[in-house]
Amino acid sequence: MTNHLTIGERVAWYRYRRGLSQEVLAGLVGRTADWLGKIENNRIELDRLSVIKSLAEVLDVSLGNLLGEPSLLDWTGDSGTKTVPTLRAALMNYRALGPIGGRMNAEPSSVAVLRKEVGDLWDAYQDSRFGYVIARLPDLLHRAQAAADYHDGDDQEQARRLLGLAYQLTATQLTKLGENDLAWIASDRGLAAVRPTGDPLITGSLFRSVSHALHATGRYTEAVRLTEDAASYLEPHLKHATPALFSVFGTLFLSGSMAAARSNDAATTRAFLAAADHAAGQLGADANHLWTAFGPTNVAIHRVATAAELGDLQVAIDLGPRVDTTGLPMERRVRHALEVARAYSSWNRVDDAQAVLLNAEQMAPEQVRHHFLSRQLVLTWIRRQRGKPSAQLIGLARRLKVLD
Repeated sequence: MTNHLTIGERVAWYRYRRGLSQEVLAGLVGRTADWLGKIENNRIELDRLSVIKSLAEVLDVSLGNLLGEPSLLDWTGDSGTKTVPTLRAALMNYRALGPIGGRMNAEPSSVAVLRKEVGDLWDAYQDSRFGYVIARLPDLLHRAQAAADYHDGDDQEQARRLLGLAYQLTATQLTKLGENDLAWIASDRGLAAVRPTGDPLITGSLFRSVSHALHATGRYTEAVRLTEDAASYLEPHLKHATPALFSVFGTLFLSGSMAAARSNDAATTRAFLAAADHAAGQLGADANHLWTAFGPTNVAIHRVATAAELGDLQVAIDLGPRVDTTGLPMERRVRHALEVARAYSSWNRVDDAQAVLLNAEQMAPEQVRHHFLSRQLVLTWIRRQRGKPSAQLIGLARRLKVLD
């Protein structure tokens, strides 16, 4: 399988390998053979993850198999030539696991230095500098673990919190690259690191990473339950909550709203969005506490994204282009742009969709290159062309590595 196949073409490939007819596969997911034929021939778009997940389950493949993930992280001046495999080795370093490992063989950083480095990498992630982040995470994890092992007292508590945030960033970045199993490991390591501190803020923040890992593997029902359990865990701490805790609390509901939408549960989606909106009201304005980018604008972004997942394209089209994201971090701005492009494309406004995607690529080329939506949109547009695709579209497809 390569990036040169659309999702529909992947469905056809796996269906053939499983020995299923279009009539049988379509019936197993409650659709018609005519619908499936149009999907496999790129005549209609298959962009709702709930539907893709249903097909993946029947075909007995992972969600990532149909989405074409993971994708190769390009070598750049920021990333160097040591990328995901080096980070995998850092996550699988047995010396971080427990008593048999002993202290990490690294010079422990001071808490102040570690705090700055963790913050710098989170900022780079929100600027969509994925290669830069991946290249520096292995060393950061190594030294953060060494600091947690070396220090004692309050410094050790702070080092454990920062180690948890470093693991959360690792999980978040790996999810973006389709490395979902590694993201799960990183989330688990992060929660283990902060558990001795009893810190609800960092623990709640790490629950976001667990939720994202569940999303990435299509476990939407579990992600909904996690949202409910995590909210129950945090609620006793809200009486005297800081803005950061309100942000973490609200962001959990935003993640949960996406899981509910992908489970086709409109009622829970609305309830979670309402809870997030209430938290945003408590916060009062857009902010970026603990790199959540949380506030009224992020709630609006999720109203658009959940509407698209639920198939309510009218809401996505009406609201999406009107959301002003200029005050948010680049990662959030570009993610919203991909949703607007998807809505335009589904509404057959392909020229508008291409303009949005090209603008997003100018803002954050790495993020656009590594998201399944952008790759699949471009492939679908090319397959639907009756004549020769425009030079602009061909150039975009080559930059996204979906055409030779």
